[in-house]
Amino acid sequence: MRAVLQRVSSASVIVDDEVVGQLSSPGLLAYLGVTHADGPEQVAWMARKIWELRILPEERSAADLGAPVLMVSQFTLYGDARKGRRPTWTAAAPGPVSEPLYDAVCTELVRLGATVERGVFGAQMEVRSVNDGPFTVLLETP
Repeated sequence: MRAVLQRVSSASVIVDDEVVGQLSSPGLLAYLGVTHADGPEQVAWMARKIWELRILPEERSAADLGAPVLMVSQFTLYGDARKGRRPTWTAAAPGPVSEPLYDAVCTELVRLGATVERGVFGAQMEVRSVNDGPFTVLLETP
């Protein structure tokens, strides 16, 4: 499992001209990609890491501040563009595998105490964000 985590002052996801998820206060925008071998261990690790990583101002975490998290599914995090001019997506898990795991990460974040907003899995999304810092971190489960 991979995530690109950004510290943001605001962010939103728009699908079909409708805002489906938004952060109107500072928090985290997380793009999440799932691969074939991911399961419950990766879900627990990723949710805890997103919630407790100290990347907000004054080295605090979303857990410390009660900062919201906007989760966006992003299979392209497993794109491989090392050869040729067209990326391959073979490392990305298909929707029937990745959607339940994406949902599970969101559910686990809520269980840990997070306020979670979401994009729409598999939809064409327009993501708008104001990166604070800028501060962007790549997370990958062990």
